Amino acid sequence: MNSPRSILFIAFLVVSFFLFQTWVADTPPAGTQKATQQASQPTPGGQAESAVPNSNSELRADESIPSATPGATPTAEAPQSARVNVKTDVLEVSIALRGGDIVNAQLLEFARTQDSEERFELLHDDPARLYIAQSGLVGRDGTDSAAGRPLFYVERDSYEMSGDSLRVPMTYTLEDGSKITKTFVFNKGSYAIDVIYTVQNAGAQHKEVQFYAQLKQVMIQGGGNMMMPTYLGGAYSWDEDRYDKYAFDDMKDSPLNRATETGWVAMLEHYFVSAWIPRVEGTKQLSSSILSNNQALMRVMYPTATVAPNSSADIRATLFVGPKDQDAMANVAENLDLTVDYGFLWWLAQPIFKLLQILQSFLINWGLSIIAVTVIIKAVLYPLTKAQYVSMAKMRMVQPKMQALKERYGDDRQKMSQAMMKLYKEEKVNPLGGCLPMLLQLPIFLALYWVLLESVELRHAPLFLWIEDLSAKDPYYILPLLMGVSMWFMQKLQPTPATDPMQQKIMQYMPVIFTVFFLWFPSGLVLYWLSNNLITIGQMQWIYRGLEKKGIMERRKKK
Repeated sequence: MNSPRSILFIAFLVVSFFLFQTWVADTPPAGTQKATQQASQPTPGGQAESAVPNSNSELRADESIPSATPGATPTAEAPQSARVNVKTDVLEVSIALRGGDIVNAQLLEFARTQDSEERFELLHDDPARLYIAQSGLVGRDGTDSAAGRPLFYVERDSYEMSGDSLRVPMTYTLEDGSKITKTFVFNKGSYAIDVIYTVQNAGAQHKEVQFYAQLKQVMIQGGGNMMMPTYLGGAYSWDEDRYDKYAFDDMKDSPLNRATETGWVAMLEHYFVSAWIPRVEGTKQLSSSILSNNQALMRVMYPTATVAPNSSADIRATLFVGPKDQDAMANVAENLDLTVDYGFLWWLAQPIFKLLQILQSFLINWGLSIIAVTVIIKAVLYPLTKAQYVSMAKMRMVQPKMQALKERYGDDRQKMSQAMMKLYKEEKVNPLGGCLPMLLQLPIFLALYWVLLESVELRHAPLFLWIEDLSAKDPYYILPLLMGVSMWFMQKLQPTPATDPMQQKIMQYMPVIFTVFFLWFPSGLVLYWLSNNLITIGQMQWIYRGLEKKGIMERRKKK
């Protein structure tokens, strides 16, 4: 394989990769259309699926939940605001008093857009884009049912963290005097919110309750474009699989239903994640469902808990609502950090990201860290690079003989091929010598692509001058144009073997084709490719000059 053909092959693989992932993102699995139609139809009896499960996890009741559970009343009137607002150093959340759901969550350290004063809002109760975290108690003595949900009482309607932790208790009293306390625990610098249900049984009989926690979200398509597709949908972890995505189309086609001892459920978007993590022993049920109002649920259901008369019991869970910070997520739950999905090249992307983190810790600039990673990668691959360009230099030296063969055999491809192989053997030229290093570049390129696409640390991270966000395309397309120029210059330094006119024309336009593709790539990725090209040009000049000096010395010795 000569160098121009290998470049064409690499280009074909790159373009095919992006076309394939776009096709996967845009093509629903078989049976999705039928499942969608079924999901939009009411269940027998004219009732839609319920957003609140009953004790056996089935969904049969009205999803609107208009009033509180009959027969149970709070001990005091709730504040008129109908929600309580909580602010920590990294989060600002709103908790609805009806049900105790988190209906809004703003991430205070992340802007909505570049240089915006507004904070990024991960959870929100806007009906058009509803995305909330719900939890409650069902079962024989549960407070949540299809008829309604409890109206909790709080001492005040706003809390703000002043120390290392903050507790927000919400209470609800049953007719027999039993008390349900739902406590939210926030910790400084953490996106993990502990939710503790304390059931105090003041009755004469055992109480049986079953805790559930779910994420409810309006189904919308993922964003991005062919070069930067982003996933939007569910994910889960269980005993037999550390991490698996569960897209909205999958939920329509085949609802999730897993019994597991460990695991969690989550909803993902580009750089952020919300997840419910169980904190109880025993078999939990992970499930998903689609409601008739185009809303999707990812749920975890606990086994039934029994509370004896005149005793109490705590039921715990953790809600993570924040950025895809791998270190933070790994501290909250096992395998939650895998929601930073580097694809099939995760084994290569993870060490690249760790190396980027180390470099950024003292360079204090993610763009400079990308350049430094490029230098390190090129240094590691230098022996292969040298072999590549030595092979290319030899190809250049045999160009006159190859041209003579073409003139001699004309259009007789078979004889031309046989003569070329004989020439390669006589001159000790390996036509595959220039291909291997280029093939090794492809997985590194794709791995770094996923690192730049998935790592929240690079969101809104500047380089300098006009590059204010390495995770977004260059607003002025300067880096892609410089990359195209560097690619054109590299092409001029490479040998041009005798090929058919069509292939030669394709090679001439290759820098233009790549430049067009790179216009929409993240700036960080274009910066890597440009740096790679510039270093490669320097290496080529160094190797070629060394070979020329070596050739001159050998000719002098012969004289």
